[in-house]
Amino acid sequence: MAASTADGEWLRVHPASPFVRGWVALAAIGFFFGRDVFERALQGRPILEDEFAGRAPWLLAGGGIILAIAVLGFILTWYFTKYQVSGGYVRVNTGFIFRQQRQARLDRVQAIDIEQPLLARIFGLAELKFEVADAGESAVRLAYLTMEEARQLRATILARAAGVAVDPSRPDGPAPEAPEYPVLAVPPSRLIGSLLLSEQSVFVLLGGVASVVLSAITDNRGFYFYLIPAALGLAASYWNLFNKGYNFTAAISPDGIRLRYGLLDTQAQTLPPGRIQALKVGQPPLWRALGWYRIQVNVAGYGGVENAAEGSARTTLLPVGRLEDVMAILALVLPDPGTANPADVFGAGLHGLDSDGGFVTTPRRARLLAPLGWRRNGFAATDTALLIRSGRCWRELVMVPHQRTQSLALHQGPLARRFRVADLVLHTTVGPVTPRLRQAGEEQALALFDAQSARARLARKRQTTEQWLAQVAPGTPLGDAGLPGKPAAGPELASEHQPAEGPAETPIPTQKGQHHG
Repeated sequence: MAASTADGEWLRVHPASPFVRGWVALAAIGFFFGRDVFERALQGRPILEDEFAGRAPWLLAGGGIILAIAVLGFILTWYFTKYQVSGGYVRVNTGFIFRQQRQARLDRVQAIDIEQPLLARIFGLAELKFEVADAGESAVRLAYLTMEEARQLRATILARAAGVAVDPSRPDGPAPEAPEYPVLAVPPSRLIGSLLLSEQSVFVLLGGVASVVLSAITDNRGFYFYLIPAALGLAASYWNLFNKGYNFTAAISPDGIRLRYGLLDTQAQTLPPGRIQALKVGQPPLWRALGWYRIQVNVAGYGGVENAAEGSARTTLLPVGRLEDVMAILALVLPDPGTANPADVFGAGLHGLDSDGGFVTTPRRARLLAPLGWRRNGFAATDTALLIRSGRCWRELVMVPHQRTQSLALHQGPLARRFRVADLVLHTTVGPVTPRLRQAGEEQALALFDAQSARARLARKRQTTEQWLAQVAPGTPLGDAGLPGKPAAGPELASEHQPAEGPAETPIPTQKGQHHG
């Protein structure tokens, strides 16, 4: 496989791939044509009797013909599905009636996932997904490869996307899989506790209390029936979150942040350095006593996922963790914090008030607009990122690297004008993180608008290539990219994983004005 890839030859996925994908169709055909036989066997009745004996041959013949057509379709699908990694692109051809070719530039790869549904795990197969900037969906999907082939192909693509020269004599040759260093793991007990203390549990509990009170007041027991669908939905949601978050681990390697999770369906994500557009650290009220936090991110391509559960899992960088876990993840996402006191600044962003850590908060004159949160709502800028904190009960800290700021907008409604405050919105890719500075003073909002625009332009101007290692150490072998002994320490990582993404000299569009709400 590796030699063929080096020669740019078109390769095929595993022969069992169409059967692993289409087993539901085969099962449906078998059930439709064999249902009567199965029911008679369960009831102990003779299979060939009465009128059924006359139509049994027709059912078998029809089922056999449809099954043969389905199998032929699977074989043709496999035969006409090919992929190639060559010339800075990964290409996939599919279809035997309606042909389609999809290709992705390697230097635009935002993330690579290796997924193993339960049936694929049984056969030792895996699906490879390539997320590309501006694709709106998974640009390339290869299902299925052997696990070894999937890991080899991922390593090769990530190495070429990083601009790593693995072997100067064979520039198109395969790359060895980069080493990784564990950073953290989420124990199942903590995951279960986080689900029981989640926001949805609070809402369901409040709904249950309301149902009991209404039933007692109206003497109508019908209110209890409303709890049944809520309980079923809650159980399904809990199971999905537990299944997706089970055995969650994070590691750092020269090709990016590696995440692994899943109980029945396992998934391994690789997020290259600098590909995260925005990050949010959240802490629900019930988690505060235990010191737990959640981290979610925006990554180009992940926002277009149709399955909400899948999209939520893929945009979660930490389902639940302690403060030291949060700081370790922040060090991976932002290896150069841009401040001499990152612990003080990030700590103030997570649980500080007023001007702690250099944050600029909502002016006192606007405290009536946010009686609980005005001392929390604020911002601070380091040399590498803008930090926005909010929420007194539901605490949040949003981080946006300067080069990831795509555009800015000032919003001010009539009530905000009365108190001389405004909201500043930073636009990034679609995802769970919405960077919005709420109720900043007019002067501070205007000054931040101009300053952040300048910082974003300067940060983008410094990015002269999409290959994130090319600027730091051109031609560095993948195995020599150099990881510190303690990968969780942010400043040490700065020299090895400097984010280097975005077109050079790209101006930042801005929207400066008022939005009358």
